[in-house]
Amino acid sequence: MKAEAPSAAAPEVAAAPSLEDLQHWTWVWGRAQQMLMEQGFDLMAKAPQMPAMPSLPTMPPLDPAAAMRAGADFWADTMSLWQRFLDPSKAGTFEETPEQARDKRFKAPQWREQPVFDFIRQSYLTVSEHLLKGVDSIEGLTPKQREQARFATQGFIDAMSPSNFPATNPVVIEKIVETKGESLLKGLQHMLKDLSKGQMTQTAEGVFALGDNIAMTPGKVVKRTPLYELIQYSPTTETVIETPLLIFPPWINRFYILDLSPEKSFIRWAVEQGLTVFVVSWKSADASMADIVWDDYVERGQIDAIDSVRELLNVDAVHTIGYCVAGTTLAATLAVLAARGQAEKVKSATFFTAQVDFSEAGDLNVFVDDEQLALIQSLTTDGFLDGRYMAATFNLLRGRDLIWNYVSSNYLLGEDYMPFDLLHWNSDVTNLPAKWHASYLADLYRDNLLAQAGALSIGATPVDLSKVVTPAYIQAGREDHIAPARSVWKITEHFAGPLRFVLAGSGHIAGVVNPPSAQKYQYWTNDGAAATLEEFVAGATETKGSWWPDWMSWIEGFGEPRTAAKGARIPKPKEGLGDAPGSYVKTR
Repeated sequence: MKAEAPSAAAPEVAAAPSLEDLQHWTWVWGRAQQMLMEQGFDLMAKAPQMPAMPSLPTMPPLDPAAAMRAGADFWADTMSLWQRFLDPSKAGTFEETPEQARDKRFKAPQWREQPVFDFIRQSYLTVSEHLLKGVDSIEGLTPKQREQARFATQGFIDAMSPSNFPATNPVVIEKIVETKGESLLKGLQHMLKDLSKGQMTQTAEGVFALGDNIAMTPGKVVKRTPLYELIQYSPTTETVIETPLLIFPPWINRFYILDLSPEKSFIRWAVEQGLTVFVVSWKSADASMADIVWDDYVERGQIDAIDSVRELLNVDAVHTIGYCVAGTTLAATLAVLAARGQAEKVKSATFFTAQVDFSEAGDLNVFVDDEQLALIQSLTTDGFLDGRYMAATFNLLRGRDLIWNYVSSNYLLGEDYMPFDLLHWNSDVTNLPAKWHASYLADLYRDNLLAQAGALSIGATPVDLSKVVTPAYIQAGREDHIAPARSVWKITEHFAGPLRFVLAGSGHIAGVVNPPSAQKYQYWTNDGAAATLEEFVAGATETKGSWWPDWMSWIEGFGEPRTAAKGARIPKPKEGLGDAPGSYVKTR
């Protein structure tokens, strides 16, 4: 009898899991459950100590007609997407925008090579596009409301990415199987630890130490006040430019963003160029600073530091730098000095990504309304605002990079944190005087009073930016999300003195901290007249690399004599003050 040939190959049957496998996965889920329960009790005990997350603006109601039109477009695209999935041969290809093609969340090949996950990715991108179109189609919104709605929608879209969930991320699924659940437990451990401390971890802990491998530039603390420490750095050249440089970093962060590792340090580089460098290290707020307001940062902070450096070195003037909010305050300081007939105390002023006119201040504006200001007031403890709140706010401005990226890599994949000095600084939060912070947001971001002559006063001195004739160097970042270049440009519309505007590649941090040795990014200059940023860009010349040498050439353009680096140019130990980077920067 002849055997019959099989009509088709028998399907392979997956092997049943072994008893050992079942025991292992039972242990994994049991351990995860135990960790969640243990941490839950701990979090309940700590809940009153943890800062609240900043809330996103409330979405306005949708116009029904616009919603119907948007819905029809969405369903048309969805049907096309389904057709491609069910029968690729009879459907067109999914056309990605350049931004979608560069999306790092979906860079793994599994997102395109595996049909199910390719469909999930395409579905997400399609839905995201239509959600944002829906916001743009809402009628009757003010520009502020539309900005808030778009920001809230983008935040929701970023949060709901399939890359943020284990079941819809192919890389996470593979990692869980490959490690037999160890990655899941490790990631859960990372997440619970962050929940316990009330702040997301972005870099390896315990790797960086102030004065050891960051903030290493040699110097001495030469003055300490209840508001700041003044640090003077030791010269490394035989002669130095006669007029010293005084740097005001933002008090919402630690000063050592300008003194990271030696190869990234702007302070070290400036010293090597023959400048006598001073920096202000602001005190992180505590209960003793409950009554501190903006006037104090001008009078007892910047003007006091300017006079202190002039007295220490017996010089008539200083070159100054103001970074971010300290640049905003420096503009007010210059206006106050001009009104008092003391403008000659400052020979030049440099502004790193600073704003004085907040009419186009970017995404931070979405957090400045009466509801948000009331929330900030409710978070005040003993007269100061926990720095973790501000850290969370800035992370939300770039949620995809500064929040969800770490959710995916460190929580879902259980990867170890990489050591990165800039992210260590970013996580090193600073508390803020609550009274000052509230008035800063209301007076500047909400009401834009600094841009109005005489609307604000420091003490009894009205602030009028049009009276500032101090030569100014204004640096903006092309991709800055905190102080947009268009907003920084507005300084040129208020000051009356000679100005040099430079547009740097990258953003609020990398656009500033870009040493020449890195050979990264570029900057644009335009020696012609330009009434707007668009005109500036249209006629600008691009130069590869760092803008630091351009700034140094501008400083040297004042034609100052050099003096021997001795005597007062060498910082002397002061009893009880110690070496750089000082004690305020280490206060938590």
